[in-house]
Amino acid sequence: MTTAPDEARDETTLRATVPPAREWARTFLVGLFMGTADGVPGVSGGTIALIAGIYERLVAAITAVTPGRFVAGVRALTPLDGGVSLDRAAAVLDEVDGWFLIALLAGIASAVVVVTRAVDYLNEAAPVVLFGFFFGLIGASAAVLLREISVTRLDSGAAAVAGFVVAFAVSGASASLGGGGLVVVFVAGAVAVSAMILPGVSGSLLLVILSQYTRMTEALSGFLDGLAALATGGSPENLAGNGAEVVAFVLGGLVGLFTIARLIRRALAANREATFAFLVALVVGALRAPIVTLNTEHGVVWTTDTLAPFGVAALAGAVVVLVLDWYAVDIDLDGV
Repeated sequence: MTTAPDEARDETTLRATVPPAREWARTFLVGLFMGTADGVPGVSGGTIALIAGIYERLVAAITAVTPGRFVAGVRALTPLDGGVSLDRAAAVLDEVDGWFLIALLAGIASAVVVVTRAVDYLNEAAPVVLFGFFFGLIGASAAVLLREISVTRLDSGAAAVAGFVVAFAVSGASASLGGGGLVVVFVAGAVAVSAMILPGVSGSLLLVILSQYTRMTEALSGFLDGLAALATGGSPENLAGNGAEVVAFVLGGLVGLFTIARLIRRALAANREATFAFLVALVVGALRAPIVTLNTEHGVVWTTDTLAPFGVAALAGAVVVLVLDWYAVDIDLDGV
């Protein structure tokens, strides 16, 4: 997609680019589903995008966002380049399907906030149940994904082995990253958010592998609490510390979305079978991550009292994924 000339941009008006309210609502609803999926390890927001029929549009919109278009949009909203022009800014939005991205991201962000609140509470109140549920989500997702891929060449087999080894090894060694600095958070954001456009691979799962999942849910919850306290005249304790982690994660996510995500797309175009084999093997190897998290962060002792709720929660998580997989073809969001 090429950048339109200035004359063409001037012909586009803000009013003409704004989509109907029904389209806004539908896109926001899809974003809610995607955000809920991306908020828990094992379920992919990219899969939800496929089910909803917006996956290709999402990838095209993300790919269309370039530094040149970003600068053009900023210049249109500043006194530079002939003064502020909402119509020129709207033309840039139109080139990148911006209104679609805005509505979708609003839905994703809203869902992530709700899921983060729930996870933050359960991580304190019932970590065995929480990570047992995650174990079931990951395990069932791995089973579903393994059914969808085929390994017919040596390079694909090697990629699968490499993916499993990487996830398994990092899951065991990543406990030391849990208290890492902002650089670790930045990298985690880049890796996790880039997975958002991949069907079958959850960004939250990658955060669990890197031991950053509970850290970021706690940071986001603390940041939101600080903002609420600031707005109501209270004491925004730890707002700066949590805010720094949230900003580092978001910046890393933006970098990852426009770099790592593009590299993955090129890898898929070059060798789809080997790339998907590697990604699916990551999910299989990540089954170790919830166990390691419970052992290292919560000091769980595995007895009947802990194995029983863990197993029940894992079964519940598996059922969620299998039911979604079973009925996915029947979900018709166009009828909403």
